[in-house]
Amino acid sequence: MPAAALFDVDGTLLDTSYWHTVAWAEALGQFGHTPAMARIHGAIGMGGDQLLDHLLGEDRDREQDEAISAAHQALFARFWPRLRAFDGAGGLLRELKRRGWTITLASSASARDLQVMRRALDADDAIDHATSADDVEASKPAPDLVHAALAKSGAKPGQALFIGDTPWDVQAAAGAEVACVAVLSGGFGERALRTAGALEVHRDVGELLTRLDSSALGDPTRYTTQPG
Repeated sequence: MPAAALFDVDGTLLDTSYWHTVAWAEALGQFGHTPAMARIHGAIGMGGDQLLDHLLGEDRDREQDEAISAAHQALFARFWPRLRAFDGAGGLLRELKRRGWTITLASSASARDLQVMRRALDADDAIDHATSADDVEASKPAPDLVHAALAKSGAKPGQALFIGDTPWDVQAAAGAEVACVAVLSGGFGERALRTAGALEVHRDVGELLTRLDSSALGDPTRYTTQPG
């Protein structure tokens, strides 16, 4: 069974974290909520339900949640024309594919947003599988997304690595017993990622590509015979 590389998309392969921060700030503001932008950014990487719990408290009136999330989706769509992949993103996916990894995009985005992101990434020739919001019930930092990506790839936890940019990615991977290689491109610091349990931390996917031979991702054969 091939080893599986499970990739977060927002902030890892695509430069979207700060667009999401702005979209959430504007969506929350429409309903009278004004958390600082730094606090909002600190929750990016969580699913919308978890993000609202984090920012507004779990004991809040939840009647607005669906409308706030819908506003975020609509506001984020304004930035679609500006979405871009990080330098080296497509090259990294293709090199991992060449080395024998199965590539799965582990995203909880809507099917529509995922289509837009895949177009911006422009690396479908290297992608074997992808998850979407339809595949998960609980969002990150719950491990459901990682479980879904494993199921798509056909791999067991010991045969996979997760690549993400937030502490929530690292925690979700750990909850599924999958090690996480982290990048700094989503705006979280190395200390936060290491504290969450990241196996490695790289500046971005471009640097990871240049350092691939010394990374855990360098040799997929180490993961093809791991027990699940």
